[in-house]
Amino acid sequence: MNGIVLVNKPEGVTSFAVVARMRRIFKTRSVGHCGTLDPMATGVLPILVGNAVKATEYLVEHKKTYLATIVFGIESDTEDISGNVTYRHSGSLPSFEEIKEAALSFLGDTMQIPPMYSALKVNGKKLVDLAREGIEVEREPRRISVYSMDVYEKEEKVFLKVECSKGTYIRTLIADIGRKLGCGAVMGSLTRLSVDDFTIDDCFEESELEAMTDEEKQNALIPVEKAFESFRSVRYNAFCERLAKNGCEIYLSKLRLNIPIGTNVKLYGENGFFGLGVVEEFEKGVAIRTKKRFEEK
Repeated sequence: MNGIVLVNKPEGVTSFAVVARMRRIFKTRSVGHCGTLDPMATGVLPILVGNAVKATEYLVEHKKTYLATIVFGIESDTEDISGNVTYRHSGSLPSFEEIKEAALSFLGDTMQIPPMYSALKVNGKKLVDLAREGIEVEREPRRISVYSMDVYEKEEKVFLKVECSKGTYIRTLIADIGRKLGCGAVMGSLTRLSVDDFTIDDCFEESELEAMTDEEKQNALIPVEKAFESFRSVRYNAFCERLAKNGCEIYLSKLRLNIPIGTNVKLYGENGFFGLGVVEEFEKGVAIRTKKRFEEK
């Protein structure tokens, strides 16, 4: 079985634990995931099965949408409600209008310092492991992009819906909003609503997949090609396809194409989609180099 299955990750389990269960359900060791979700988070977790694991590096680049709740008046070491409280605000809390104004100030491109409680590595060791040992290290700020943001109140809770770039930590965004307001804030809950065009409405519960027949599991898998909807398509004739699969670059002049250098493309041959390529400059001109092949052996 090869393809992508979208799982609605439940609260309280790690992304790795979901992968372990999918290996058992799909009866293969060749299973991975992209875009780790914290144990307390729920929502869209793309699981890659079979040769689809080769697509991991591309899927993590996709934009994502999250829905979080915010708890004001405290700060914690993990920047969410599950951590140890490090600060309690003694004054009055800001109004909803003040909250909204502070949150919306983070729209666009900003620099964010990754949290200590994260899977990022410093000198080969995960930050979260260092944090659990009581060690805090300096982290370099990273550029993130918040494409859209909606702040609203419902049942006396403040919700934050964010569409953002890869590498954006929502709990850190919330902590930064709290600091800007001067009262502190932590993330109360988090649901990932989408990864690019893959939405939570397309997800399966683990129990649903567990109960499926092999044929139903096969039908639940999304072809890996769907992960590259935004990529330009290039179709080779039989001769070029053979050359490409043997590691040869295919020159754009022969294809009568004009594609900017650095562009990722989907490659098609006589039997349809078979891989990904990138447009690069070679000594003899601009050509497509095959990077990944996904066809079944």
